[in-house]
Amino acid sequence: MSGVQFERTDPTAYKSWTSCSARYGDLDPNGHVNNGAINAFFEEGRVAFRNQGLAETCGDVLKGFVVAHFSVDYLAPLGYPAEVEVGTIVTRIGRSSFGLAQAIFRGTVCIAAAEVVAVHTDPATGKSVALPPPLRQALEDYLLPR
Repeated sequence: MSGVQFERTDPTAYKSWTSCSARYGDLDPNGHVNNGAINAFFEEGRVAFRNQGLAETCGDVLKGFVVAHFSVDYLAPLGYPAEVEVGTIVTRIGRSSFGLAQAIFRGTVCIAAAEVVAVHTDPATGKSVALPPPLRQALEDYLLPR
């Protein structure tokens, strides 16, 4: 995704963190937390990243973002009950989009890893627009070291 190599299952690679709890209703027939719940954990991680690192300096600029790409690798089963940590880091900053890498950890075990591309759009037209300088600067604070 980014061309920059890093170990996505290493928790030290991530700069933004949030905690999530599995619910009993998240279980599949095999007793594992289902992929829908895992994907919701990733969403919680993106919301926390936005609130922790971007909203304070960028405010309303954050409106108008859409997820253009989301892919996930499920690496280990997760049972119930479970508390997990979701790590997020910026992997790339483009003209109107940015890439994120995310991973979900239970202790030191990486449960799943995801790649995301978010595109900044004009809410009125739905067309992509350039990232404003304050947002670009805030994203750089979370950029994966090169």
